[in-house]
Amino acid sequence: MTPAQALATRMSAQRLVAPATDLRDVLALQAQDVPALTTAARNRGLSTDGIRTWAMRGTLHLLHPADAAWVVRLLGPTSIAAGKRRREQLGLDDGLCARALEALREILVEPKDRPATVRALAEVGIVLDPKSQAPAHLLAFAANSGVVHRGLDDTYHLLPKTDPQSDTKSATETGTTNGLPDLFRRYLTAYGPATLPDFAAWSGLSLRRVRQEIDPDDYADTGFGLVHKGTEPVEPQRRIKLLGHFDTYLLGYRDRTLALPAEHTAKIQTGGGFLTPHVLLDGLVVGTWREEGGEPVITPFVPARAAELRRLVGEDTR
Repeated sequence: MTPAQALATRMSAQRLVAPATDLRDVLALQAQDVPALTTAARNRGLSTDGIRTWAMRGTLHLLHPADAAWVVRLLGPTSIAAGKRRREQLGLDDGLCARALEALREILVEPKDRPATVRALAEVGIVLDPKSQAPAHLLAFAANSGVVHRGLDDTYHLLPKTDPQSDTKSATETGTTNGLPDLFRRYLTAYGPATLPDFAAWSGLSLRRVRQEIDPDDYADTGFGLVHKGTEPVEPQRRIKLLGHFDTYLLGYRDRTLALPAEHTAKIQTGGGFLTPHVLLDGLVVGTWREEGGEPVITPFVPARAAELRRLVGEDTR
């Protein structure tokens, strides 16, 4: 597989060539910023219907309802462990957190925004300073515990219940276990070619654990990462996309140099996981863009390509 084929294959896997059928095709979209989520979904032919919750890396993502519960069960413990010290600093000890989970199951029978949730918790003896970070950390803990999720309007809802035994039965029937290897298979379908370090960085799981549970020999090595055996390289098709902040096309990998040349990294990665909106051509980031008067204004890395990129964007939107 050539570098150009690897990029085109990755772009296709991320459903930036042919539209996705539903969220399961892309596994998850980053969702801390709703306008950016809307852009990412639109670029993949999707709506924003789904479950918005803290999942990969303890970051808000949008998942298909069929995936949310098992993904949270798999990834939540890592985020809970990582946040323990900060919760304790905020006075959220294990006992208080356990009581809060039980209370939230009653309080959020009807969705509530954060202030209303904090007031309802206070009424049952769980008092949080609404001006502190305690409410945010407690609700993230509840989400990582599989109790709540956060709507697109920032209200909190109970996570739809699934029976782990039913999940196990369904997984057995489909030949999966809803464990780390299954998450990796789904990730590779939506992100490949990709490496084990890419998957670890995307999921928030330790690379050591990933290497213990994933056998690379079960997959084909393209030289640019793993793909499912039998995956055919995709040829570049002059496909262009205008990607927004927090798009998973770059954030889904630890090593982004295949798609984003090192000399242009600082123009796109501005810190905190924030990405400058960028222009993607056959899987390669070739410039930045912004919206003015409802129209995209493109700033290519190579100025001589400006007219070409504008033409391709015009063709893509027709």
